[in-house]
Amino acid sequence: MKKIAIIAFLLAVCVAAGRAQESRQDISLSGTALIEPFIGSSTDVYVHSNTAFGALLSYRFMLTPSSALEGNYGITYQNTIHFKTNYLDAKVLTRTQEASGAFVHTFNFRKFNPFIEGGGGEFIFLPILNSGTTTHDTKQQNQLGALYGGGFAYEISPSFDIRAEYRGIVTKVPTFGVPNNLFNTNKWYNIYNPVIGVAYHF
Repeated sequence: MKKIAIIAFLLAVCVAAGRAQESRQDISLSGTALIEPFIGSSTDVYVHSNTAFGALLSYRFMLTPSSALEGNYGITYQNTIHFKTNYLDAKVLTRTQEASGAFVHTFNFRKFNPFIEGGGGEFIFLPILNSGTTTHDTKQQNQLGALYGGGFAYEISPSFDIRAEYRGIVTKVPTFGVPNNLFNTNKWYNIYNPVIGVAYHF
């Protein structure tokens, strides 16, 4: 009987430890929209684009019950970035990738958990050289930038929650390495990036 009690106690400790470990990490998969604002510049280069849609994979490790470190990888399918001046009218079909990290602070209210985050990363603008791109002098451009945002997670079970967030991405407007600085704006993007998805805690 004593052995059974000890075994039961050890099992309970293991289960509690397992649950504590599970609650310290989560992984989420989300759908995203990348909305790049209109840019008018002192160099007389005007830039606008349509919305890009894609996916974002995120991993969070909880440092405390209310703070975490987050790593992200995102990719969009494609969108067209349009550069225009008095003598230039060019379109670049683009796929955008993100590799970023952030610090996340959560405000816990039972099942409803708002959060804010901030960090930085690398943002890759990759031209797709097909009929949607009207100039083939373009090259892949890697840009460093900042990430900020806020949102909420709603717990639907101990293991899953629904996560919705607005993120902002601040990085230089790409020039795609076009000769003679034809696409140069000397401006920064503040890209709007709404995100919604599901997170799994483990």
